[in-house]
Amino acid sequence: MHWPIWRIAVAEHSMEPALRPGDWLLIWRGTGRRPVRVRPGQLVIARNPQQTQMLLVKRAAWHEPGGWWLDSDNPLAGAVDSARFGLVAPELIEGRVVMKYGRAAGASR
Repeated sequence: MHWPIWRIAVAEHSMEPALRPGDWLLIWRGTGRRPVRVRPGQLVIARNPQQTQMLLVKRAAWHEPGGWWLDSDNPLAGAVDSARFGLVAPELIEGRVVMKYGRAAGASR
């Protein structure tokens, strides 16, 4: 069964200051087999094209025929984004961030 909502904790610094390690996110994954609708500027959860078991939270910058260009808000944090691996195919976009809430227990500020 495909659940339409995910809960994910941010683990890295690449999206600071918008998102910090320990922030919790609600992700809309959709209800069908179609890719989730994404617009430029939205935060998304995507699979790393080089290591598909790794999930990334990035900002959708623009769309081209081959996929989405995904950016980090803080590229100086050693970000893994489209500057490293290029466009991300639509099928690797797992969902769209709809809400940030709270912080994980023990998360540093």
